Amino acid sequence: MLLKALIVDDEPTHIQGLVRYIKWKELGYDMPFTAESGQEALEILRNAPIDVLISDVSMPVMTGIELVAKGKAIRPQLQVLMISGYNEFEFVQEAMNVGAQAYVLKPIKVEEVESKLTGFRKTLTKLKQIEDQAQELQEKVSGSLDIVRERFVADVIGEAGINPDMLNSWGRLLEFPASNQEIGLIVFGYDQFHSSGQGARERVVIGTGFLRVVHIGLFDYRHVYVAKTGTDEIVALHINLSPIERASIEKQLVFIQNVMQEQYGSTVTIGNSRICTTWEEVPSLYKEVKFMMARSRLMEGGQILHYDRLDESDFQQFRLREEIIPEIIQLTEAATDGRKVIDYVNNVFDMLLSQPSMLFTYIQAFGMALLSELARKQKWNKELGGQMNLEMWQKLIDCRSEAQIREVVLDYVQRYMVIETKGEASQRHNLIGKVTEYLEAHFPEHITVKQIAEIHHLNASYLSVLFKKEMGKTISDFLQETRMNKAKELLRNPSIKVYEVSEQVGFQTSAYFAYLFKKTTGYTPQEYRDYH
Repeated sequence: MLLKALIVDDEPTHIQGLVRYIKWKELGYDMPFTAESGQEALEILRNAPIDVLISDVSMPVMTGIELVAKGKAIRPQLQVLMISGYNEFEFVQEAMNVGAQAYVLKPIKVEEVESKLTGFRKTLTKLKQIEDQAQELQEKVSGSLDIVRERFVADVIGEAGINPDMLNSWGRLLEFPASNQEIGLIVFGYDQFHSSGQGARERVVIGTGFLRVVHIGLFDYRHVYVAKTGTDEIVALHINLSPIERASIEKQLVFIQNVMQEQYGSTVTIGNSRICTTWEEVPSLYKEVKFMMARSRLMEGGQILHYDRLDESDFQQFRLREEIIPEIIQLTEAATDGRKVIDYVNNVFDMLLSQPSMLFTYIQAFGMALLSELARKQKWNKELGGQMNLEMWQKLIDCRSEAQIREVVLDYVQRYMVIETKGEASQRHNLIGKVTEYLEAHFPEHITVKQIAEIHHLNASYLSVLFKKEMGKTISDFLQETRMNKAKELLRNPSIKVYEVSEQVGFQTSAYFAYLFKKTTGYTPQEYRDYH
């Protein structure tokens, strides 16, 4: 199919030259549309399936830059070629920022334009292939309920869980029971999957066979959703199983174990979770069953385990050691507001103290483990931190109730966050202060973020994040603001010509300086000078 191009230029002779001399048909293009203004071009873009836009960069009323920005909003996949005079190159840079893909300089060479058009055709062909593949995949997913169920289970047992809107979508697609949902999990673990005697081909065959056997075993249960969650693991999520269905599924679990033993010579450990009534609890169910299975496998594989085999005390210790304390540490490193960390630690204490079997010594051990990890991670003011650590350790040892432990730990976390936040903020403030001083001293030069980062021995991406966090604006915005402020100061001096102001604040052309100045202030440089 022939592609469609649109040529925009306020000089009709330039348009006619491109129409006449470009080999449109040979390049795979229909004869192009033409327009002599940005407004006319937008109307064409709204009404015709334009693939490629060729535009002059400098046009009255609506510049090529403005046209590209608006054209991309109408047709996001629009390929754009800008035509520019040598002294308008900074305009081209701005056009690239709003979505142009390529440019040619005047005087135009036909072979250059044809080369760009050929490149655009290749790009659009690839985009079409990607769209077709995405559509094909969408059709396959929509037509395969097994794939949909698998994605659903993987999402719902994940750390992030599922938000209400997404859950409603899944519910409509999979036809969940209307209300009073009782949710549970069955986790199937292939015990000998990582045997050194198995090659890659055999592992693929076993993995596929394992999933097929579980699907067959649970096929008759309407609200059971099966997903392969790892090379050696399958999870079945069930909703509102009746007592009869529960008893029936127990027999199917034995059937699945027997088939896997007969066909592949391996045992399968199966873990049944407790029942919950909210989707938010499902990730916890999954962790509990995984822990129960791991403990059981230390002694013997091939068992069918139920939730009553889970040692709650062991599981809570595991969670504190492997999950909760690392999560608190991660939160202290990421949070700028100490209140979030305090609230999280408070919630952990609520969780621990809500369990009747939780011992005082265990709560105390948790407090000591958390304080030890925070002390190890401490970066700022080691002397003050060391004194505070000793003081808090002694207070924890002297505690006689869970409430006292909570008070001591929260006090420590609050003081820790104050010290860390102040220290980090002070270092960041000093560093960004040096960067801004450098920018203010060198603003007329062509400076890149990478160069600034290398001067200050930093990663460029990290510097960009720090600068935005400290200053509330990007390095590029700060540099442009500095140049504009200096330009305003120079424009108040009538003895300095506008083009001299442009040069002194770091612009290669007065045309681009005028464009950017008006975009920033609302005035042309001359209007600003006249007013002031």
